[in-house]
Amino acid sequence: MEFTAILLRTAFMYIFIYIIMRMMGKREIGKLSVFDLVISIMIAEIAVIVIESTDKPLWTAITPMCFLAFTQIGIAFIALKNNKLRVWVDGKPSVIVRDGHLNRKEMTKQRYNLDDLMAQLRENGVTDIDQVKLAVLESTGKLSVITKQDEGTGLEATAKSDGLKSDSSSNEPSFPKVRYELLPIALILDGQVQDDVLEGMGKNRFWLKKELQGYGADSFKDVFFCSIDHRGKLYVDKKTRP
Repeated sequence: MEFTAILLRTAFMYIFIYIIMRMMGKREIGKLSVFDLVISIMIAEIAVIVIESTDKPLWTAITPMCFLAFTQIGIAFIALKNNKLRVWVDGKPSVIVRDGHLNRKEMTKQRYNLDDLMAQLRENGVTDIDQVKLAVLESTGKLSVITKQDEGTGLEATAKSDGLKSDSSSNEPSFPKVRYELLPIALILDGQVQDDVLEGMGKNRFWLKKELQGYGADSFKDVFFCSIDHRGKLYVDKKTRP
């Protein structure tokens, strides 16, 4: 009888957790952030407890699991509008390698050792650190790698002409917080201008608004997403009006 109850509870929790995970979105089955991982582990642990303890009613598991799911959905929705919350919840990418030089300070901060680095470089088809133009440790733990063969030409000159920061005068490799060289950086997120990024580029809102007018956007609020790449080219996605 108890064995049958366990099987029925297992089947029920399987269906229930499947529905919960679908509610929380496809992101949950992709690369998990720390926040997503904690939520998933807690849901799994609650499910195991109620399956094993047949004397406990199912609502003692359903209630906290629903609470966790709605908490995750609520925070994810707020994070769509709030960049600071999104950074706090998901964390920020970290530059681990730039121009073949290791960022030891950031590796220590992230507790990211050389074995981890070499393993993930091999997964990206890279065996020599000197071949790496840029390696960024994403908030999901994945290492994004751009090799020197992929960098193109004229990047340094382009960066100077765009008014972006350059550290070529220094003998030591630098790791700026704002710009990732080859990676596009966000200037506008859901109508909100990223002033710290503009400041790091040596630009201001007047410059950005003038550039947006060439894309048919008269106001920052009309732009859902805007980014700039290493060549200074903007990508603008305007909001659709009802």
